[in-house]
Amino acid sequence: MHGDPGAVDNIVVGVADLDVAISLWVETFGLTILRRQDTADADLARIWGLQADAIPRQALVGMPDAVHGRLHLVEFAHPNAPVRETALATDCCPKSLDVHTEDLPDRMRLLQAQGHQFRSPVHHEVSSPGGLRFREAHMPAHDALNVVLLEVLGQPVSVSPQGFAAIGLLITIVPDAELEKTFYASVLGLEKLMQNILEGPEVEAMIGLPPGAALDASIWGNPGDALGQVEIIEYRGVRGANLYPRAQPPATGILQIAFKTANLSGLRRRLHDSGTVRVEHGTVETLAMRGDTLSFTTPAGLKVTATAA
Repeated sequence: MHGDPGAVDNIVVGVADLDVAISLWVETFGLTILRRQDTADADLARIWGLQADAIPRQALVGMPDAVHGRLHLVEFAHPNAPVRETALATDCCPKSLDVHTEDLPDRMRLLQAQGHQFRSPVHHEVSSPGGLRFREAHMPAHDALNVVLLEVLGQPVSVSPQGFAAIGLLITIVPDAELEKTFYASVLGLEKLMQNILEGPEVEAMIGLPPGAALDASIWGNPGDALGQVEIIEYRGVRGANLYPRAQPPATGILQIAFKTANLSGLRRRLHDSGTVRVEHGTVETLAMRGDTLSFTTPAGLKVTATAA
């Protein structure tokens, strides 16, 4: 946000079983449990409009030396269906979590030996119009999550002993990319790090798009920080269902993103000027948020929480 590091502090993921989530993110990917709470969180339940005992366990995980791109895993006592359950690739919703890795083919072999499955038996290698080359592989995970293992060729990142980093990108599918991009720039104050139009037979085959369709893809975050970025994607030529209304606690899957900022006065002014409705939560103290907190949604429907830290 304006004047602050412009990257996502944490991504909130609702889970039906915290132990299953910890098994993937900590035991398999090697991320660190930064904070954990095994008692009810009445304050978080309050700002989400839930009963005081609705959240029995939660954990904040990430890279120990990074302040962005962390995961806030929240277990619900009575979880609703996953946000992306039965979702199509082009449906509008928080779609994927990109996890940075190195030597993707080797990482895939090791994960497959451990019993993990991938949506395709081989990875894809893509060259963007800007010359960026990357490999990726899509891996289904707990609570209908889509985890994308991402290796950006020629750009090494700091990884865990198991060879993975925290969340590099949250991929969001939106109905109107230009409207969403304007909001990210003028209200959230994030910087556009990349803009591409991906089209052609190779892209259509890789994603399963009809002939003539294309992707408007842009990445937003903090220059020089590989973690905590958001990718906005609009599928041109095909329109999916709007699943953002599903992303409400106690649903499982990706629910919202959270920022920390020095103060909220500038954000309040920009939200007001843009006509965006905000909800003031006052001072909260939860596992991942401590301070004056408010929330709102982007034009597409992604919920955002901001805390004066």
